[in-house]
Amino acid sequence: MLKILISGASGHVGKKIAEQCKNNENIEVLCGVDRFNYGADFPIYANFGEVETAPDVIVDFSNPSLLDGILEFAVKNKTACVLATTGYSNEQIAKIKKTAEIIPIFFTANMSLGVNLLCSLVKKAYSVLGDDFDVEIIEKHHNQKLDAPSGTALMLANAVNSVANDKFNYEYDRHSKREKRPKNEIGIHSVRGGTIVGEHDVIFAGNDEVITLSHTAFSKEVFAMGALRAASFIAKKDVGLFDMNDVLNL
Repeated sequence: MLKILISGASGHVGKKIAEQCKNNENIEVLCGVDRFNYGADFPIYANFGEVETAPDVIVDFSNPSLLDGILEFAVKNKTACVLATTGYSNEQIAKIKKTAEIIPIFFTANMSLGVNLLCSLVKKAYSVLGDDFDVEIIEKHHNQKLDAPSGTALMLANAVNSVANDKFNYEYDRHSKREKRPKNEIGIHSVRGGTIVGEHDVIFAGNDEVITLSHTAFSKEVFAMGALRAASFIAKKDVGLFDMNDVLNL
């Protein structure tokens, strides 16, 4: 049986992961790490320094500030990691990549299978449409989300850039500019309100036609399901950096 530690155990997705594990005979929640304990039926520690047993996999939906503690614990105990937190700095991402030379790490900005499929469709769309179409991204989330733009919006922009020789710059705010939109730009726009779980639209705007590729998450269940699938995948690896493309063979 796969034994996991949920980092951010008292958060919305952390609770969903725990709920799904109750109905999964192949995965057990060994413990959690969170500042708050909502009364789970497994131990929840305030930090990684208090954790006394080593899980097979850490599943993290917490906060970028916890990254150092997660990686230090994982390296010390040779534990695989599923990192699904967003808002990491470039320096933190570099550290994740460096640590993946020692332990297996699954790292993605979005655990939804649908979003990762969307990334592949976006790449295909740009490879067909090319420079004749402008690319704009609109992302919508609930009013409690801290980072903007979302990690998924950047993930989608990076998907376009990966098949465009990294020629695009990202524009997050045009209000202070009075000029025509340059061709080497992807506009990324953030909406925050209510309880929107997550909506992402990638717009390809050409002459007299517009193509929009969209994904909508109606529940955080989709992220929990993807995280458990990733945990089962990464537990079988010895070392390296992986994402949902490796799981789905995209």
